[in-house]
Amino acid sequence: MSRTILARHLRREQTHPEAILWQLVRGRRLSGFKFRRQVPIDRYVADFVCMEARLIVELDGGAHDDEEAQIRDLERTAILVSCGYLLIRFPNGAVLNDPGGVGDMIVATLRTERS
Repeated sequence: MSRTILARHLRREQTHPEAILWQLVRGRRLSGFKFRRQVPIDRYVADFVCMEARLIVELDGGAHDDEEAQIRDLERTAILVSCGYLLIRFPNGAVLNDPGGVGDMIVATLRTERS
């Protein structure tokens, strides 16, 4: 499956935490920054991307808890950073329990990167 087809599928089949974060960031609702979701970058599909700030926001569910997954996440992060992006990760629980706090952390990161 091509990355573009996979990205379309992931947009249609988003998780509940992804839906919550999308409602928070879509339509420049987060301090005027434009976000896209499920964006193919290199060999991966990033969850949320602000192209202007070169920021990727990844949401991690339980599948990211085991050691092998964490190693894959480190490799993925290294490749995306080598493509010129800053990557921040949030556990799904953070989005479910405190979406405003997650939004605040994203805005703080965006403002830091802009300065």
